[in-house]
Amino acid sequence: MKHMLQICCKNNNIIKNYPAGTSLLEIYSDLGLNFPYQVVSAKVNNRTEGLNFQLYNNKDVEFLDVRNSSGMRTYVRSLCFVLYKAISELYPQGKLYVEHSVSKGYYCKLDIGRVLELEDVAALKKWMQTLIAEDLPFHRVECHTEEAVRIFREQGMEDKVKLLESSGSLYTYYYTLGNTVDYYYGSLVPSTGYLYLFDLVKYYDGLLLRIPCQENPTQLGEIVKQEKMFDVFKEHLHWMEIMGVSNVGDFNQACRQGDATGLIQVAEALQEKKIAQIADEIHHRGQAGKPVRMVLISGPSSSGKTTFSKRLSVQLMTNGLRPYPIALDNYFVNREDTPRDASGDYDYESLYALDLPKFNSDLQALLRGEEIELPTFNFTTGKREYRGNRLRIDEHTILILEGIHALNPELTPQIPDEKKFKIYVSALTCISLDDHNWIPTTDNRLLRRIIRDFNYRGYSARETISRWPSVRAGEDKWIFPYQENADVMFNSAMLYELGVLRPHAEPILSDVPRNCPEYSEAYRLLKFIKYFCPVQDKEIPPTSLLREFLGGSSFKY
Repeated sequence: MKHMLQICCKNNNIIKNYPAGTSLLEIYSDLGLNFPYQVVSAKVNNRTEGLNFQLYNNKDVEFLDVRNSSGMRTYVRSLCFVLYKAISELYPQGKLYVEHSVSKGYYCKLDIGRVLELEDVAALKKWMQTLIAEDLPFHRVECHTEEAVRIFREQGMEDKVKLLESSGSLYTYYYTLGNTVDYYYGSLVPSTGYLYLFDLVKYYDGLLLRIPCQENPTQLGEIVKQEKMFDVFKEHLHWMEIMGVSNVGDFNQACRQGDATGLIQVAEALQEKKIAQIADEIHHRGQAGKPVRMVLISGPSSSGKTTFSKRLSVQLMTNGLRPYPIALDNYFVNREDTPRDASGDYDYESLYALDLPKFNSDLQALLRGEEIELPTFNFTTGKREYRGNRLRIDEHTILILEGIHALNPELTPQIPDEKKFKIYVSALTCISLDDHNWIPTTDNRLLRRIIRDFNYRGYSARETISRWPSVRAGEDKWIFPYQENADVMFNSAMLYELGVLRPHAEPILSDVPRNCPEYSEAYRLLKFIKYFCPVQDKEIPPTSLLREFLGGSSFKY
């Protein structure tokens, strides 16, 4: 008789016994849970697993659909495998590169030895629909890493060979779909029939793989024009090609050959060059008779806005300009006047937490050449104070306004556009694990924030992870809709940075207790960052954007 296990389902708090070896899918079917959308994966003791995962010990189980970010990742990975299978069958010599998230979908480059035509995209989409209609099973195969390396080498998938050879793992796994083999660093759905909704469209010189909207999974995410962001990604991918590092396997190989210092020096020099170019552009506008009076800098959490604004200020000074920072936080309304969110809590992320009329009247007075008294917000009392801090600007002064609302047109509606220069800063990670496994830009920012919060704000990784969904919701509402308003986008991500973040992040993430919901995200981040060869931060200059998170910066914060 089979050994019986006790399974606690977190979705309905029912505890039930099952024979050892029962799969998550069998448990889900037996429990009769009434999910409004297709269940795609589950958390088992706060670790995400595929529905084919079999249980041999007592476990807590929570089933997930695509409204959960972990479930959505499972769905998208599985869809990418179907796209890869369709390409390998229609274009056997074709090469697929899943590059980054853009326009509520995933941009993919496809090399078939000629220009990609609309007919090619239509044929691929039709083939994918056929594979999904056949409801083919995904199989997970565990083996010695040497065996997986041999299989991928035979398939000519050198990106995966380099990744697995540099991972240092004795055992690994790969997935099969029919006779097609691929590697993904997380779970997949049980079969292609689970992929009920997608689209494939031509997008610039590649493809856009469209996926369900997370809030309403019955519809595809709306295509949003993100041309400037797309161009920034393209520029950085081009730099990476020049440096010969396009994925983690290349990066690890370079580090093991002693080239980490060179990668750091080039990445830092490229960023400095870009900041200097932005400062030059601002200066040239003045020479052309259209002087910029204020620089507006926005970007999501942990994008490095503060250090960027300080480095830009240095470059503006080399052009004979006098930058003067004005902190938007000092224009908060008194605490009792702060708008409230849906839960009834103060919504400090809201644009209307700022005193917009006072802020604009001060700016206009400055531009007229008048002297103003700048406010200071007292965060202890929740009140605005005046402490005699007066300011008058001349033709060489340029105001630097940095904050999450800087690109929102409602912030400075009375200031003529020609007097403003708008910059969007974000960590747009370009390095991929391999050709089919991208690194979400949000993971890069979350790791930065976990390290900074732990070092300077006294927050554990668990606390930072628990706050992250509300931070992301604020970004979706108040930052991302305005990013394309920017005159310039600046990518603060470093080619080498995940290797440097690894030694800092690992001990902090390892402290997250296994019995809390945040463990799932901590475990996922730990697993993914271990792919990177660790790099010591002693070679990183004190002016680097990364120093804002790691410490050791020569700027005052």
